[in-house]
Amino acid sequence: MPEEQDAILARFSGAVRCARSSHGPLGLTLTGRAADAAGEEIEVAFAGAAPADLPQRLEDAVIARAGPGEYRIASAARVWTLAARSVHVHREVAAAFYRAIPPRPAPLARRLLYGLMIALARSRAGIALIRALRR
Repeated sequence: MPEEQDAILARFSGAVRCARSSHGPLGLTLTGRAADAAGEEIEVAFAGAAPADLPQRLEDAVIARAGPGEYRIASAARVWTLAARSVHVHREVAAAFYRAIPPRPAPLARRLLYGLMIALARSRAGIALIRALRR
């Protein structure tokens, strides 16, 4: 089991976009696809300045904690060290959530009401009736 200071925070697969920001608390944000089986969108934001020689795009990056307040970004043959007060990892879990929670069909009464409203809205007389009922 790896030490806490050597813990891997995120592992990307494929292209990783690096966005620098001089405004606000987050100085660097990495966005791409996770390397795990789910392959969801993942975003890692650092509350610290980005390394000067970090390119706009990385391939198959791995983010790990190097020590207190230090993080290591490894991609291909290059490794960058980044000092940051904190790091935020965000994963897009909507697909997994909706796979786990099956959709609930609308109640029959609601489906009938919506069907009736659509049928009324198809004709001028139906639209006039809907307007009269709204008053």
